[in-house]
Amino acid sequence: MEISNSERAKVLIQALPYIQKHAGRTIVVKYGGNAMVNEDLKFAVMSDIVLMQLVGINVVVVHGGGPEIGSMLKKIGKESRFVNGMRVTDAETAQIVQMVLAGKVNKDLVQLLQRHNGRAVGLCGLDGNMLSAKKLISDEDLGFVGEITKVNTEIIVSATKNGYIPVVATVAGGENGEVYNINADIAASRIAAELGAEKLILMTDVRGLLRDKDDDSSIISVVNVSEVPKLQNDGVIGGGMIPKVNCCVEAVRRGVKRAHIIDGRIPHSILIEIFSDEGIGTMFC
Repeated sequence: MEISNSERAKVLIQALPYIQKHAGRTIVVKYGGNAMVNEDLKFAVMSDIVLMQLVGINVVVVHGGGPEIGSMLKKIGKESRFVNGMRVTDAETAQIVQMVLAGKVNKDLVQLLQRHNGRAVGLCGLDGNMLSAKKLISDEDLGFVGEITKVNTEIIVSATKNGYIPVVATVAGGENGEVYNINADIAASRIAAELGAEKLILMTDVRGLLRDKDDDSSIISVVNVSEVPKLQNDGVIGGGMIPKVNCCVEAVRRGVKRAHIIDGRIPHSILIEIFSDEGIGTMFC
């Protein structure tokens, strides 16, 4: 659809207060879901992130890479197994996770951002002791799945100060040299909190938090974190939304001003959230 130059100017003017508000602030984007595998959506997300940087926002990208990990495991004849949404990670799988996340997926994203004329640097939780972890204790042994014990953002801050977009793969180091697989939502939440971020944005494959899971129009636009226990008791927050909502709540309680769950299937959903009056998805405050 073609728009006139006048309409383009109106869009920019409407975005101006938000550009001024967020300039110099930090926004952490957890990149995942369908937006990570659909080429058109991937193109839109990368252009959004570069635009954010160009208007003065310190953007930090935290990513997973489940489909790529699953594909590599399949190639070596290893079956993927999950417990409560967590990948069971034995020693061999931990090596694959490190290779795929910190290697191929991370560097592919850096290259994509640079193709959009952005400046990006690929990092993982092992770099600069960014993420320290211990074994996650659960009812079933998940192997090398980690629980974050410490976040050191020095290398991230250094990258943003020098004009780079840090792209972070979520593997972490243990005190005895172990390498742990870390849930990307949790890692993004903890990194955002340690940075004192203005916003945490979790990209997902759902519209946001729905009052009725079968009705997209029942989206809840704003949730105060104090309302979350009641929404859980009422069954509004259930299934796969529970850990994502918990990440948002944890981020806000640790000092992040706003946390958002947005639909990454909608092109330019990040820009709609940040630079428009109506926003998109569900905001936790």
